[in-house]
Amino acid sequence: MLNVEAIDLHYGAAQALRRVSVTAEIGKVTCVMGRNGVGKTTLMRAIVGQQPISGGRISFEGQDISTLRTEDRARAGIGFVPQGREVFPLLTVKENLETGFAPLPRKERYIQDELFNLFPVLKSMLGRRGGDLSGGQQQQLAIARALVTRPKLLVLDEPTEGIQPSIIKDIGRAIDYLRQRGDMAIVLVEQYFDFARDLADTMFVMDRGEVVLSGPMAELDGAQVQRLIQV
Repeated sequence: MLNVEAIDLHYGAAQALRRVSVTAEIGKVTCVMGRNGVGKTTLMRAIVGQQPISGGRISFEGQDISTLRTEDRARAGIGFVPQGREVFPLLTVKENLETGFAPLPRKERYIQDELFNLFPVLKSMLGRRGGDLSGGQQQQLAIARALVTRPKLLVLDEPTEGIQPSIIKDIGRAIDYLRQRGDMAIVLVEQYFDFARDLADTMFVMDRGEVVLSGPMAELDGAQVQRLIQV
């Protein structure tokens, strides 16, 4: 589904990513871990087209998308839940969800009932403004908004950051459900090892803009992963 091949990325003269390679498969969760500032969010922005790469290649469903605009990647089936949620605070929950209609053909512009099964709290808050929701509710809204686009690849950048434990469990169950549904690939950036370990099929650990450890989660040394991600 997704193949990131030896990409480099620069912010001016500073190199943020160095020959980073990551893959993601349908029906599996690929987790990217690492300390703050090692390039995880930059990698996600490169995948969704918010930051141009300076070398390497990003392929999606066998097609080179390295130079595609962000909106064209969304139309191709890449959904993004950014770090910090970025809901529209003055729009209602319903209006926030409807912003996910943008890349869809007209016949698919409706909110799937499945989203309210995943996040029941949203159904009772459709008329409330996004800015009035708690952090956990905003995170659920951000994930649901990405799912409105019916993505083939879902990219989540630290969905548990600053979220209360009960909501973290709800998000974990939603990600596991989406994996088991078997029709999308999921890339998850995470800092909490226990959460990542329980969900990840494959893990990539980053340090200083590079992938320093990778493989199937079941085959990796958990203690080694924890040492690499400790602050």
